[in-house]
Amino acid sequence: MTGPTLVFLHALGASAKEWDRVVEHLPHRACVALDLPGFGDAADAGYADVAAMADWLAAEIRSRHLIACVLVGHSMGGKIVTLVAARAAAGEIGLSGVLGVVLVAASPPAPEPMDEDRRAEMIGWFADRSPTRDDAVTFVDANTATPLAGEARDHAIADVLRSSREAWLGWLERGSREDWRAVAGRVPIPALILAGAEDGDLGAEAQRRLNLPHYTTAELRVVEGAAHLIPYEQPQVLAGLIDGHAAMVEPAALPARFARLLDSARVSHRTRAAMVDRLHPPSSDLSSWTDDHVATMAALVGQILPDCGADRALADRILAGIADGPGDGWRFAALPADRAAWTRGLATLAAFDGGFATAPGTAQAALLERIDAGEIGIADDDSKLTAEQMRLWFEDVRAETARVWMSLPATMAAIGYDGFANGGDGPRKQGYTRTAADDLETWQRPVEQSS
Repeated sequence: MTGPTLVFLHALGASAKEWDRVVEHLPHRACVALDLPGFGDAADAGYADVAAMADWLAAEIRSRHLIACVLVGHSMGGKIVTLVAARAAAGEIGLSGVLGVVLVAASPPAPEPMDEDRRAEMIGWFADRSPTRDDAVTFVDANTATPLAGEARDHAIADVLRSSREAWLGWLERGSREDWRAVAGRVPIPALILAGAEDGDLGAEAQRRLNLPHYTTAELRVVEGAAHLIPYEQPQVLAGLIDGHAAMVEPAALPARFARLLDSARVSHRTRAAMVDRLHPPSSDLSSWTDDHVATMAALVGQILPDCGADRALADRILAGIADGPGDGWRFAALPADRAAWTRGLATLAAFDGGFATAPGTAQAALLERIDAGEIGIADDDSKLTAEQMRLWFEDVRAETARVWMSLPATMAAIGYDGFANGGDGPRKQGYTRTAADDLETWQRPVEQSS
């Protein structure tokens, strides 16, 4: 098993079994499919409201010590996944390992769109009696593009019949109608949002309107040959999409010891939130930077930090910080404001030798040496920088690149930095009691040394 653990939450009237055929196509992934309270083997738990289900999922992640995971939520489960992802992004203890989200025909944080006559019909199945097999068949068939067959159909029908009456009614009458948009906010954790091509209320249009806006980095995909029960209808296709998203977010995973420290009580929720944000693509709008800007910045990263190479993700983060405008509180008097200086500096670089980004590495290095010596610039052009301005700007670029790189949790883990873990959310901060060189405290030692 490699990479982040996949944690699956099912839909209304389903159970962990709805993921069986999906998991079969993910033999190389660690997978955990859960029964939500009131469904499947947890039917006796009765109804848990939205807040309680979110608390329950957060507790499951903590109790399983998941230092790297992707949350996969189908329909009802999708609403719970988004709320827990928002809590992870806000720095809640024990959740910083949530690296990605996959929403499968997901209920949104907003009240779920649903035909009211159909809602009334489904409520009626459980309101005064136990549902019949015909009721369950009607529910399953109404949510598939073509009728399921064999074992998959039997499982889907059986799960409806064993659902808790309180949980079924609680979701349809209350949970699906609750509005959690303000709490969900905008989540920086990357999301893959999936819609069945033949889904009705929760199809692509609803996903685009109700779920997509809650994620700063998200992709919406349509699954052909499926309506609402995608895990049953297209398990192999769904598994491939989930696997691809897990592979995409996997590089954000942190070494186990560092991840456990980040999730410990020694770290405040504000610090943890800032560091979790740095695990993911920047949430700032990069539309003001062109592809040439980003390519040039990535090439600069490759020269300033050779071990990183032309890292476009780091280039994005650096430029996002410049675009946001807060800066570091100072600038060279000979340079314009940061946003203008960087735009003009990148343009000056791009104007030489057919473009800096596409030049051989040796040529890039030689040009930067001449810039550092104050020999390269373009005078009498308000869209470029003079030689002296380029020298100063390149000094600023080196400092900003190193600063942003050093702020990344992956860099901190690589160099063994733990200074962020000097105080949690309590009234008294733990700080340090041992400050001499090479005198480590128990919490700083590798696990094998602290036993």
